[in-house]
Amino acid sequence: MKEIVDVNTGEVRLGRGKIILRSIAIGSCIVVAACDFKRNIGALAHIMLPGSAARRTPERTRYAADAIDEMLNMMAEAGSNKDDIDVCLVGGGNVLRKGSDTICEDNIRSTTGLLEERHIRIRAAVLGGIKRKGVFLDVENATISYTEGDEKEKPLWKSRKEAASR
Repeated sequence: MKEIVDVNTGEVRLGRGKIILRSIAIGSCIVVAACDFKRNIGALAHIMLPGSAARRTPERTRYAADAIDEMLNMMAEAGSNKDDIDVCLVGGGNVLRKGSDTICEDNIRSTTGLLEERHIRIRAAVLGGIKRKGVFLDVENATISYTEGDEKEKPLWKSRKEAASR
């Protein structure tokens, strides 16, 4: 049986092998699910705010730039090569349905822009809308799935791992 590790708002977690990294009840936040299938390494960064923190504090990983950098550093320390990291994005929804709320779009723009600057491939994304979301990264199988609202879990992306092992 696989261990399930919850990744809450502002957290960045790394997992190896038989583990599932999970973030649920995602509203305007963006969760970056990263996988290095060659080395069985995965990570989730649960981003709350665009940009970067004004100063270095434990809460800095609530910000997109700090969370992404922390995630990439953790994966590098675990042995990942940046060129082998694939990413999926989930979140950025206006679940409170406020017409004047721009945080969702700001988070999407900031996160996608930062990943592009760092030359990290975005393989799939479920962004925007008005339903809360959840994301599940099965590190061993290099698969990412998601939920929207009360719907059942659906596949989002599967790495090349299966094809490469044939």
